[in-house]
Amino acid sequence: MVLEATMLVVDNSESSRNGDYVPTRYDAQSDTVGLIYSAKTQNNPESSVGLMSMGGSGPEVLTTLTTDEGKIYDGLHRIKIKGQSHFSTGINIAALALKHRQNKQQRERIIVFVCSPIAEDEKSLVKLAKRMKKNNISVDIIAFGELSDENVRKLEAFNENVKGGEGSHIAIVQPGPNLLSDSVITTPIFPHSEGAGMSGAAGGDMGDAAGANQFEFGVDPSADPELALALRMSFEEEKARQEKAEREAKAKEGKTDLEGIPEGDEKQPLLDKEGEPSGSGEASGSKKEGDDKKDDDGDKMDTA
Repeated sequence: MVLEATMLVVDNSESSRNGDYVPTRYDAQSDTVGLIYSAKTQNNPESSVGLMSMGGSGPEVLTTLTTDEGKIYDGLHRIKIKGQSHFSTGINIAALALKHRQNKQQRERIIVFVCSPIAEDEKSLVKLAKRMKKNNISVDIIAFGELSDENVRKLEAFNENVKGGEGSHIAIVQPGPNLLSDSVITTPIFPHSEGAGMSGAAGGDMGDAAGANQFEFGVDPSADPELALALRMSFEEEKARQEKAEREAKAKEGKTDLEGIPEGDEKQPLLDKEGEPSGSGEASGSKKEGDDKKDDDGDKMDTA
């Protein structure tokens, strides 16, 4: 299992008030922080997670590296939304917090949320990325909200230069009906998605990987019921969305559930010329033959 010390950097700038992500950009980050923490500590109980913000007058460390989930949520409740984000300064302070980790065997990782414009120029970001790579610090970026061409270009340039042996990823999440946490779960940034493959490759312990696959979504519900429930809800919501889209596509093509039911001959009149029920052609023919037979019998009796 991967042993890591991770600093989660939340974007609490004024841009995080926007409601284009459910329920708001800031609340979407809070939900994702909880899921990432649970997955990190489940993968390895000795892994530690810290929390900091990068908005307002400057970045602030809210919770130092810990294995206590309550401290993470306490830090989230103390965050105030204000000011602008400080991307470069936030990453530098996060790296400093990781340097003072108690367990030096832990790999260092920073996961930073970005939902506001980045003030730094691309050249300075590339320089920062190379310094992080040199110090063996992986940096994952969750970009959402502010997805202008300039912002995305800067983040992609940073990601290209920070990639190292431990992997640094970038996830660009477009606004939509799904929760931000649901989208992040499907990316390599989410610890479980990455940990299952890395535990077998890095540690050579295939038994652990096989054991994880015994559970639905690879998570033991008895060990972490909240994470298992979140994964199940995400799966069911995605399945419902796909089924709805499929029904809408069929409706547009004019296909309905009644398509296979045979219908009667709409051209057949309900009454014939004499005002009698027309019925099928065969029934009408039988009636007509019977009438002709009666007429013949009547003629014979008159003749007699």
